[in-house]
Amino acid sequence: MKTTVELPDSLLREAKRVALRDHTTVRVLIERGLRAVLNPRRQAGAFALRKASFRGDGLAAGLSLRDWDAVRDLIYSERGA
Repeated sequence: MKTTVELPDSLLREAKRVALRDHTTVRVLIERGLRAVLNPRRQAGAFALRKASFRGDGLAAGLSLRDWDAVRDLIYSERGA
C-alpha cells in the first residue's frame, strides 16, 4: 500500500543521510520508527479480567443481600468469630 507522508525538510534530509549511511531506504526507516512506537502498545495487550468465581450454590436460602449483618455473620461464623 502506498501513502504520502509530509515531513519537515530538515527531518527528511537527516533521514536520507541516515538511510545512505546504513545502506537502507527512508521507507525502511519510517517503517522501523512506526514499529518502535506501535509494538510496545501491542505487547501491553488488552485488559483481561481474571476469573474470580467461587464454589458454592450462591446466596444461602433465607438470606437477603440487603441484610448485610446476616451475610457477614454467616461468612465469619465458619472462622470462629
